[in-house]
Amino acid sequence: GGIGGIAVGFAAKDLLANFFGGLMIYLDRPFAIGDWIRSPDRQIEGTVERIGWRLTVIRGFDTRPLYIPNSAFANIAVENPSRMRNRRIYETIGIRYDDVAGMGAIVGDVEAMLRSHADIDADKFLMVNFDAFAPSSLDFFVYCYTRTTGWAQFHQVKQDVLLRIADIIAGHGAEIAFPTSTVHLAGDIPQVGENAADPRSREEPPPDAG
Repeated sequence: GGIGGIAVGFAAKDLLANFFGGLMIYLDRPFAIGDWIRSPDRQIEGTVERIGWRLTVIRGFDTRPLYIPNSAFANIAVENPSRMRNRRIYETIGIRYDDVAGMGAIVGDVEAMLRSHADIDADKFLMVNFDAFAPSSLDFFVYCYTRTTGWAQFHQVKQDVLLRIADIIAGHGAEIAFPTSTVHLAGDIPQVGENAADPRSREEPPPDAG
């Protein structure tokens, strides 16, 4: 009947959409099996396990499988971090205001360290600069790229860079700042002694007065 024909038509439409979505993946190759991908448009992130003509299977980092119809990839943006050539380190570090005289030397030594670091790609954009007078610190930023793209290796390199920066700061007799607060007292704290006036005398007489 008519309803059955409509149902078959919708099913055929979805089947064709998924087929052409799979064909697009095979032709354009935005990702391959084993790639880590994610979509900023959807809650999709994980490692590609299988690419079929109807759907793609992605294994999330919580190990749960995601079964995504191929037609979805025609309408969403897909990032493929597995194809990155470098990973970026972008950190802001603050030193104390007492160490302002050493800021120039610290920034210069940090940049020299990065340019000579075996795991930092000095051919990519690299910058270390004093950046801001923050409420509790003098801030400089570090911007560079690692040679590795692996997640674990990247964090090992980043850790090494941050520890070397800490050593450079300490080597200049400076310290990494932490949030502080300054309390200003509005007046002196009243002192209690022999000559101190009884505070009650300003409000009411003692109970036995009169």
